[in-house]
Amino acid sequence: MKKSTLKILKITLPLLLGVFLVWYSLSQISIVELVAYFKKADYTYIFLGMFFGLLSHLSRAYRWQFQLEPLGYKIKLGNSIMAVFATYLINYTIPRAGEVARASILTNYEGVPFEKGFGTIVAERIADMIVMLGIIAVTLFLQFDFIYGFLVEKFDPTKIGVALAGLMLLVVFFLRFIKKSPSKIAIKIKAFVGGLVEGALSIFKMKKKWPFIFHTLFIWSMYVLMFYITTFSLQEMSDIPFAAILIGFIAASFSIAATNGGIGSYPEAIVLVFTSLFFIPEDPSRAFGWIIWSSQTLLIIVFGGLSLIYLPIFNRKKAS
Repeated sequence: MKKSTLKILKITLPLLLGVFLVWYSLSQISIVELVAYFKKADYTYIFLGMFFGLLSHLSRAYRWQFQLEPLGYKIKLGNSIMAVFATYLINYTIPRAGEVARASILTNYEGVPFEKGFGTIVAERIADMIVMLGIIAVTLFLQFDFIYGFLVEKFDPTKIGVALAGLMLLVVFFLRFIKKSPSKIAIKIKAFVGGLVEGALSIFKMKKKWPFIFHTLFIWSMYVLMFYITTFSLQEMSDIPFAAILIGFIAASFSIAATNGGIGSYPEAIVLVFTSLFFIPEDPSRAFGWIIWSSQTLLIIVFGGLSLIYLPIFNRKKAS
């Protein structure tokens, strides 16, 4: 009974949060004003951003082949591309259901056992997480003066030092506790961290590790470029500092995990960063958030929908 309740909550809570955030976002800007921003936007940059998004998805599909080859499976690129787009589309309905569907597509059309296909997806997510952490680290390094200045302005430097020292002590005690504790939670955390390390190291054991690393970096470069180039679609966003681009991108990326496909949360994450950290006016920030989210969502709906329709046709032709 508890398990079924948890499953229902996992599905309904992100949906409810998404609905609430959409309502909140649209209550902060009138529909008429939002439509006006969409009308005056320069669609050359929006379509260019969509193109970079498309390149990242195609690269992800191509990269997947490198992971499956050592397992003895050479899958068709068409199936890989359509499985990736189907994943993104299905994730708009039930969080993380797309990953299960992606592994199932391989099982149905390529004969790859579900657990092996799903294992490669988990390893892929680990690689993406490492790159995301790298982007955060680079942002902290490049924008150290800005971030430090902001913290000093908002908080007492002595309190910041005490808080950081306290945080470091907490981390040390936590790691020691996890290492020695026989509890189930500690065992799960150790297994998760061990899996992250093992997944990261497995990349370097891959036969085509350098092409895999190249495509991983390319995927995330396209994500950042997609975000950056779309800012030029609105005149109010065209001269914002690069720090806003990086921090806004990071916040928006994390927001996707909060609701289905980032609905509601994606635009509001951008507003939070742009207005509170960089004092960019709220209305154009919110409009930009909706423009970039809508354009990338449209891309997923079109290609994801076509993929789900064409998958059985493509494989029927190949079979005959």
